[in-house]
This record gives sequence, C-alpha cells and structure tokens, in this order.
Amino acid sequence: MNFDFTTTTFDNRRHSADELAVIAKEIRQDIIKMLAIAKSGHSGGPLSSADIFAVLYFNGCMNYDSQNPAMPGRDRFILSAGHMCPVQYAALANAGFFPKEELATLRQYNTRLQGHPARDMGLPGIETSSGSLGQGISVAVGMAMSDKLLDKNNACVFALTGDGELQEGSVWEAAMAASNFGLDNFCWIIDNNDCQIDGRLRDVMNVYPIVDKCVSFGFDVVECNGHNFDELAAAFDAFKKNHAGNSGKPTAIIANTKMGRGVSFMEDSYKWHGMPPNSEQAVQALKDLA
Repeated sequence: MNFDFTTTTFDNRRHSADELAVIAKEIRQDIIKMLAIAKSGHSGGPLSSADIFAVLYFNGCMNYDSQNPAMPGRDRFILSAGHMCPVQYAALANAGFFPKEELATLRQYNTRLQGHPARDMGLPGIETSSGSLGQGISVAVGMAMSDKLLDKNNACVFALTGDGELQEGSVWEAAMAASNFGLDNFCWIIDNNDCQIDGRLRDVMNVYPIVDKCVSFGFDVVECNGHNFDELAAAFDAFKKNHAGNSGKPTAIIANTKMGRGVSFMEDSYKWHGMPPNSEQAVQALKDLA
C-alpha cells in the first residue's frame, strides 16, 4: 500500500491553538505513514509527544533556520529518548529541513533517517547522535554549559526525555549539573505518558513524584497538559522568561500525555511503545487522525 507525504511545510511564527492542532495532526499522520512503510519502529511515544513538537518547532519557541541548520547562535534540540525519532523527523521535514518525501526512507539501509538520530548520517537538524537512554540529556547539559559559561552567547538548549528514561541514573547526574552551573538556558522536557515497553512506570520502577524530584534538583518546574497547546505555549514562555531574566535556574517542563495519542486502538496502551502499525492498522489510524 502506498502512503504519500504532502509537500506542505509550516513556518516558525507564533500560531493559534487551532493552527497548532493542524500542524500536530500532520506530524501524527506522517509518523503513521513512516512506520507503516518501514514495518519497524516505535509508535506510542512519537504520537504522545507530537503536540510538544508542534509547539517547540512551530510557535517561535526555538531560534533556528531550516535553510541554514548550522547557523551560529541557534537554539538546539536534543531528543534524548532517541527511539522516538519519527516525531522529530516529521517535525524537521514539516519545518523544511529536508524534503518530506525522504520520510518514506525511515530505517532503510543507508538512510539518513536511522532508527535513532545519528549525527554522522548528515540529516539537517540533528545536533547529536542519541538513543542510549540518559545520554542525550547529558550531552544537552554539556551544550548548555558551553553556551552559557564558555561562549557566553544567548542560545538555548532543549532536551526531551521519556518518563521511563528517568530510571537512568545519568539523567539525574545531568540534572544536578544543570542546577549546579546555573543553566537557565537549559529546558528539560519530560514526556510523561506513564508507559514504557514493559508496562506502567509504577509497575516497573516508580519514578513519581516527578515534580517534587525536579524541584529538589533545583529546577523551575512547569507541569502542563501535553495535549493542550495553550498550556504548552505558556510553559515554554515561562522558560524563555527565566532565561531572559538570568534566573540562574534551569527549567523542567513536565508534559502529561497519553501514549499513542489520537489513534483509537493505541491510545494509553504501553503495548504500542515499540510496535509499528501494519498496513490495515495504518489505514484505520489515518482515519482516526483525519
């Protein structure tokens, strides 16, 4: 079955909630098509975080130029939960970093769209290789340290982890460093869908209460509905205000989401953490997302 990708791209101006909903829907449709073509990859996390990516990339939150990805002084985004890369690839393509038709090459041999973000593949918009859980946020904190303490520029660094990733000790080492070095240019986004590959977080290794943990590590914390565009925009605005005011504190945005958001048979089911839809399921998913 053929799944075609539209040629639509979106700009990075401030958008209304209704406009962001259209962008997020496009991202989710692209995710389903990519996974169905690849017959491999993760469905649940990319769908749960699509609204976060819509606001991050298409609401003036990040300073970037898709036609000049290596622009000096740009803001950078690191997907620490690298297995969720279909959502990042879809966001980058919709922002014009590369042609959307390339999304059809996900996980194919020698593609630039590997199963985890790979810096060495030369895909525009990928700032570092990631996927070993806990590694990406550590790299992101290092970038933020370089920007604030060495280069002394005004750039920001954003990193997204899954909630299950909080079970990695290196995540908290990175959080401790971000606070210790006063990295108010660092924004940690936690996709809190309460699902990981083996079940609910509380049943595998309980990481709650996440808010209290982040506060105790010295972060300014904003908890929000990760599917509400106004709340997400306000959360990123709070981070930008902290940074502009030289608050000396990093920001953690805890976005409460549903795994598989928008697809009836996937939503809030950890069984879809690492499983792609087959062709028939993809057709149904695209109907749900129409």
